[in-house]
Amino acid sequence: MDALSIYVLTFNCARNFVDVDAFAAHFFDALPAGSSAPELIALSLQEIAPIAYSFLGGSYLSPYFAEFRRTVSKACAQKWGDDYVNFHVDNTGMTGLMLFARHDTLAKIAWKDTAHVGVGVAEMGNKGAVGARLGYLVGSDPPRYVDLAFVAAHLAPMEHSYEQRNLDWKSIVERLVFTPETPVSKVNEGSRLLAEAAASSERRRPELFAPNTYIFLAGDLNYRTSNIGPTIAEIARFPRRDVSLEDSSHYSHLFKHDQLIREMRDGRTFHGLSEAPIDFPPTYKYSSAARKAAARGESVDWKWSNHRWPSWCDRVLFLDSPWIGEAGKVQPLAYDALPLFAQSDHRPVALLASVPLTPGDHDPAPGLRAVAPFPIDPDWRSKRDAARWREIFVGGAAYLGLTREGNGLLLVSVLGILGAWFILRSMLMI
Repeated sequence: MDALSIYVLTFNCARNFVDVDAFAAHFFDALPAGSSAPELIALSLQEIAPIAYSFLGGSYLSPYFAEFRRTVSKACAQKWGDDYVNFHVDNTGMTGLMLFARHDTLAKIAWKDTAHVGVGVAEMGNKGAVGARLGYLVGSDPPRYVDLAFVAAHLAPMEHSYEQRNLDWKSIVERLVFTPETPVSKVNEGSRLLAEAAASSERRRPELFAPNTYIFLAGDLNYRTSNIGPTIAEIARFPRRDVSLEDSSHYSHLFKHDQLIREMRDGRTFHGLSEAPIDFPPTYKYSSAARKAAARGESVDWKWSNHRWPSWCDRVLFLDSPWIGEAGKVQPLAYDALPLFAQSDHRPVALLASVPLTPGDHDPAPGLRAVAPFPIDPDWRSKRDAARWREIFVGGAAYLGLTREGNGLLLVSVLGILGAWFILRSMLMI
């Protein structure tokens, strides 16, 4: 059976520019030896830029996305020499999503829908999710597709906030509603066949859990390995490098306390989604000393921040297409963390997966789940529109008060107003 190879990577950027050379050198470290170039690459980026630039968006975010575009281009050139096209860039506040297609794959993307939801303060995008659903053409007579949904997410922080993270997931299901964004002609110029295929498609549904859709959700989900912060005695037992599995300091002992595993097992979050087995150390929170060591290229014992539990905050989850049965299941091929980079206290995490190219153009089989765990919020659009205006206001205020360019603009404006006042005053006194 034909299959689609997808590489999904999540990274919390800590509001810093990425180090292109360092990241590109390790971008594909999660791949097994001898892997071929994947057809699709998806990047989930959290805290991609300072809040002012993230909330204002547009050209303010362009330099940050451009660095990741350079990273992917350089990594692909170094490993395979293959050319990839960045056909989708989007964000909800501080969370970004970038999609890349191998040059021989782009023409098969028949359509694209997008979705946005904020789950942060006043439903703004300091936390939230951004999604894109693609129709991947696998047959043209009649048109047949594999539907793929990619979601980048960033949920509530802190050890004690696991219930809020569960509510964030509920909000994502209820308000991450997909709408057509770009005509297919803008994705693939001049592709008459694909335009006709997209126009004739009647299966495009707005909800995240649309029938026949594979879902890949990646991000800083922020689930921790304890409900409270660590004590001094517990800090001494933080995971260490190069210890035996039986040692209490081996990272595997934290799994029994992992909130995400517990909440998924008990049916309180990420309903129906799966995760490949984790065989790598916690990805958060590395100390400033660890980041400095990473900048020097040193491989030393793991250094953790003392006020946070080492945790697997950065995850990639996926939803099979259960209505197709075993033949349609996603096959995870690799799941691993990349090295620590100096710019962030998180390690990136990547999943390589194979998706069977079995078009889901039939009704779900009896007994197979094909509905969302929560219904669409009927007010999703008005809530997002209102939150977007709040983001623009907060972003503008942050730009004026927290950035050098904004400070300069504010100073010039104040001087201009004062100058105008003095001129007017002098004219009135004549």
